[in-house]
Amino acid sequence: MSKIHTVSSRDTLSGLAARYGTTVSALQKANGISNPDKIYVGQKLIVDGFDAPKTSSTSRASSGGSSYTVKSGDTLGGIASRYGTTVSALQKANGISNPNLIQVGQKLTIPGAGGTQAPSSPPPSSGGQTYTVKSGDTLSGIASRFGTTVSALQQANGISNPNLIQVGQRLTIPGGGTPSKPPSNPPPVGGVGGAKPPSGSAGVTVAQLRRVMPNLSQAKAEQYLPYLNQAMAEANITTPQRKAAFLAQLAHESGELRYMEEIASGAAYEGRRDLGNTQPGDGVRYKGRGPIQLTGRANYRAAGNALGIDLEGNPTRAKDPDVAFRIAGWYWSSRNLNTYADAGNFREVTRRINGGYNGMASREAYYRRALDTF
Repeated sequence: MSKIHTVSSRDTLSGLAARYGTTVSALQKANGISNPDKIYVGQKLIVDGFDAPKTSSTSRASSGGSSYTVKSGDTLGGIASRYGTTVSALQKANGISNPNLIQVGQKLTIPGAGGTQAPSSPPPSSGGQTYTVKSGDTLSGIASRFGTTVSALQQANGISNPNLIQVGQRLTIPGGGTPSKPPSNPPPVGGVGGAKPPSGSAGVTVAQLRRVMPNLSQAKAEQYLPYLNQAMAEANITTPQRKAAFLAQLAHESGELRYMEEIASGAAYEGRRDLGNTQPGDGVRYKGRGPIQLTGRANYRAAGNALGIDLEGNPTRAKDPDVAFRIAGWYWSSRNLNTYADAGNFREVTRRINGGYNGMASREAYYRRALDTF
């Protein structure tokens, strides 16, 4: 009888392959899995009883490489750099489909000679330079700085999830360009205690944000401000009218940024095909998250596709500030709300966000306060 494994919240297919001495492709074939990055909690998988190559120490020895046991803080990029190999080579040698999902204790085959000397330059085929990730970096920010794209960085570095990079990780910058000159009027990404941004800037200050949302603490305002300003810049929310309408809606929807996840369980959305909730558990899985309360599988999929984030597979990311505010900006842009804000049509902005006029008095009160602020 085949052994069955029930998937837990921390499982990955590559981790299970390592645990049971098989490969990702063998697990996919045995369980009819087309996308190795999409397994779900409670799913029952056949993990033995089929002909699959084993990843024991014996088979590793025959590969001509050495082995390495993953430690806390390790990344596949860091391990590749340490052993003078590439992320793609490590993935191929170990049957890893998602290079961002490795687990502490997982044993990896290091292809080739297995020395620990890192290469002095990026892979010859990349034609680029290297950059070491610092605290606060995002892949989109690095791409913008070096005049490249997120997808190009992902391809050059074997990154499947652009939101999972780590401090100290070395990235190959394709094209070998130098950092681009910053825009003449960038949004005040920090903004803490700064002066009022000039007209036409996407940024707001902590003081302005707290005037619109008086119950928002100083600490929370400072924590959220960089992500809020980034989202407003991306969505071209640059005028007083646009800022006022946007912040008023966010203030009402999230209780002045207090709730990044809906308090209710989400069970009320179960079976809501208008939201794309077609699978058992979708109501709870895709309940409202973020300052604009993104709801429903279809909306998570659309937002994820637009931002290059697998929100359908990782819905809880929608409540993390670095993603949550970008979702709000995407939602705003996707419904052309700047046009209605410019016209002062706050009622239509509300309808397009809410589907009706629920909480209109509260929204309008925030809107008036925001207009006075800006």
